[in-house]
Amino acid sequence: MVKNKHLTASLFFIVGALILSGILILSSVSSAYSFKKFGNTYYFLKHQIIFGLIPGIIMGFLAFKTKLSLLKKWSPGLLLITLVLMLMVFLPFMSFKSGDAARWIKIGIFTFQPSELLKLVSILYFATWLSSRMEREEKSLEKTFMAFLMLLIIIILLLYFQSNVSTLGVIVLTAFLMYFSIDTPLWHILLVILLGIGALFVLIKVAPYRINRLAVFLNPDLDPMGIGYQVKQAIITVGSGGTWGVGLGMSAQKFGFLPQTISDSIFAVFSEETGFIGAIFLILLFLFFAWTGFKIAKRSKDSFSKLTALGITFWIIIQAFVNIGAMIGVLPLTGIPLPFIGYGGSALALELIGMGILLNISKNAT
Repeated sequence: MVKNKHLTASLFFIVGALILSGILILSSVSSAYSFKKFGNTYYFLKHQIIFGLIPGIIMGFLAFKTKLSLLKKWSPGLLLITLVLMLMVFLPFMSFKSGDAARWIKIGIFTFQPSELLKLVSILYFATWLSSRMEREEKSLEKTFMAFLMLLIIIILLLYFQSNVSTLGVIVLTAFLMYFSIDTPLWHILLVILLGIGALFVLIKVAPYRINRLAVFLNPDLDPMGIGYQVKQAIITVGSGGTWGVGLGMSAQKFGFLPQTISDSIFAVFSEETGFIGAIFLILLFLFFAWTGFKIAKRSKDSFSKLTALGITFWIIIQAFVNIGAMIGVLPLTGIPLPFIGYGGSALALELIGMGILLNISKNAT
């Protein structure tokens, strides 16, 4: 029990450090853009706190206090509600566009991104579904694998028609990692790899710009002022920080040189302002988070808790290292945000609810 208290405390302080890092860098990165667009230096910071941090802490606390058995019981209903919200994005009078993508629901002054909710709810549902089949020892292809794929296909179609391939990738990869954690036969894994290659081919075929992103990843100089611009500028921004950084608020790249500084590219500016030391510190926080999350899963007292802990840990770590990898040029640019750090109220609130659930599992571990 003492060890579990240490895990719970470690997770609490790791997440607290990530949130504090996010608030500090967002206040620095967003100030100029916020003033230019709204005449208010702290518009984006206040929006992140009011619509992301505060509701996330409140709902995260409620998730921490809720019985895990209730979360398991509610997961099918939560998935149904989330899928309805995903469909509402396609209604013209409720949808809100950012660029060419309609991924938000707008009600009055509030905007909400259902796909962020889908990340967490799908983890809860798949944990419920897989654990129930583990308990009944249903591991045949017909009863488990094909049904698992059918559930994923519904989610994939909804996200595909929202042009939200990055979220699609996070959910699918998280789901498969959860599935493979239950003593999956080797041929299931091989089949999934083949299906993944086929799906990638289809995605490239219907939207050729995706192959251009891959080509630019392999050779950033191929289109330095077009698709390769963000990648080149991100690498320049990271390198500009040197060992110790230029200092908080002193980034030069955030003034129009680097696109999407408050969201997808925020790690690059963080690295510029805090340097190699700051970047390593942030990466270590995510690594410690992964270690803690996996330890919590290992000590969980039932299969639902174990799978949920694994799913939440996979979700955060996949997003973190895909985003960081893209900013330093070792992975293709995907548009996946950096958890707890990048701007986005819906994302931060749901991540904090996920942390409330993970702390709940840690509290109840054996």
